[in-house]
Amino acid sequence: MYKNKYRTRLSRDINETLVGETVRLAGFAENIRDHGGIKFLDLRDFYGTVQVTFSGDESLLNGVTRECSLSVEGEVILRAPDTVNPKLTSGTVEIKAAKLDILGKVTETLPFEIADSRKVGEDTRLKYRFLDLRNRKVKNIIVKRSELFAYARQIMSEGGFLELQTPLLSASSPEGARDYLIPSRKHKGKFYALPQAPQLFKQLYMTAGFDNYFQLAPCFRDEDARADRTPGEFYQLDFEMAFATQEDVLATAEDTLTKILQKFSDKPFAAPFPRIAYSDAILKYGSDKPDLRNPLILVDLSDLFVGSGFKPFADKTVRGLRVPNMASQSKSFFKSLEEYALSIGMGGLGYVKVEHNDTEEDGKSHYKYNGPIDKFLDNAQREELKTRLSLEIGDVLYFIADDEDKANKYGGAMRTEIAGRLKLIDDTRFAPLFVIDFPFFEADEDGAPIFSHNPFSMPQTTDYSEPLKVKAYQYDCVLDGVELLSGAVRNHDPERMLELFKIAGYGEETVKEKFGALYNAFKFGAPPHAGAAFGLDRLLMILLGEENIREVIAFPLNGNGQDLLLGAPSDVTELQLRETHIKIR
Repeated sequence: MYKNKYRTRLSRDINETLVGETVRLAGFAENIRDHGGIKFLDLRDFYGTVQVTFSGDESLLNGVTRECSLSVEGEVILRAPDTVNPKLTSGTVEIKAAKLDILGKVTETLPFEIADSRKVGEDTRLKYRFLDLRNRKVKNIIVKRSELFAYARQIMSEGGFLELQTPLLSASSPEGARDYLIPSRKHKGKFYALPQAPQLFKQLYMTAGFDNYFQLAPCFRDEDARADRTPGEFYQLDFEMAFATQEDVLATAEDTLTKILQKFSDKPFAAPFPRIAYSDAILKYGSDKPDLRNPLILVDLSDLFVGSGFKPFADKTVRGLRVPNMASQSKSFFKSLEEYALSIGMGGLGYVKVEHNDTEEDGKSHYKYNGPIDKFLDNAQREELKTRLSLEIGDVLYFIADDEDKANKYGGAMRTEIAGRLKLIDDTRFAPLFVIDFPFFEADEDGAPIFSHNPFSMPQTTDYSEPLKVKAYQYDCVLDGVELLSGAVRNHDPERMLELFKIAGYGEETVKEKFGALYNAFKFGAPPHAGAAFGLDRLLMILLGEENIREVIAFPLNGNGQDLLLGAPSDVTELQLRETHIKIR
């Protein structure tokens, strides 16, 4: 580390080997304590904290306030045995101050205690983010972010991937989210867009003959905030591979994530990662990003209620959710779950408890159902439910019935909510998996096929006679219920591309207008290629056990998409508007 007039050592250097040496440290005044006749200052630099003592000449502390920046010089001495602080790396020694210079004064009242900044409201923290980042835990998160990014680069470079850059000023394209638009000064009425992802450019790299590409890419999407999504800017580890198949990409993704998980955490996980077809994920977990740490599984019961006299279940999609050993929960517990179900849009929440039956019927069973749904079941249905869900005494069986999409959605929500309330999720391990075989098309409100996900993916068949049955070479990597990676084998055949766009209701002119560069490039011998992208912010959030993605970003927008530190979005001058040919309406 450099040595200059401000410092000759760092806090991490200070230990018993330096006793008797005169050193100079620089940092912030974390705390000042008066123990009667002797004063102490805790000096905090980026690397740790060192205790400084002042005896004899306490005037050195004149003007020193908490959080001012300063430089102090003095001799390293041993602490008295009864004052050793094992929490500090420098805890067996201290510095006897001989000289102190205040480098940066604090002239206003601190808006919060630095050590307690994470207890303050988010807007206050972000307004004074430069102070919030002095908090050791907050700072360490950003240090981990730096280490993660550096290690990701190392993995990809050692794997033969070339780090390349893609433009930040580009054209607007329909990629699923709203663009951030930038008006052109030179071209009246025209706009640039910040990239939602480097998708088109990385495919053009492949077409240009580059083999393996990666980039730690900033992506910009005008989206609403949620726990695992930040408005504005986020970062992806993007990679693309020429002459590659789905297996090549999944192998690279699994190797990369395995190395990262092993380096940054001690939690175990299963490898190779399980692979689950999209249709199975929706059926069993009610989600295409299932958390496999949750042991609850949805079971399809629709066939049991075809033509049923119970109208809420009759000819509906019905999912059953067995919850072991839940029957002993209180009435208020069941009531609160019903209220949750209503809050997410469900019409109600039917269930039965599996209880012991003192009266044995036909020598078949020693159990009975107790609950509002039992009276609508016949004996055959009761027996089939017991067999299909492996029901045991003490279990609760929930029924979720609606149209297929809603039954899946509600089933997934109830699975997650119940497991959370009962603390069934095993947070001592990671649960990575791949979801594969996504549908290429889905039906719109009128039943017509539209693109389900990435329209530039490669379909798994050339038979498009039943579009809704066509599967794509699209894949996600999910970690603990969070979508961490998404990718696809790309469709590099322009004629095939036009066929698929036509099914979704788009003509050749639309493809040329919206995706002209890619469409034209593919006419010049484009190689097969495939790729994916990891969400690095989400990955770090999971690794550190944070509940909100904004905690792992140095200067995030708040939940309302505002930069409270610099005041963005902000007004601009009339001259700036005129230069970019814009009039505020």
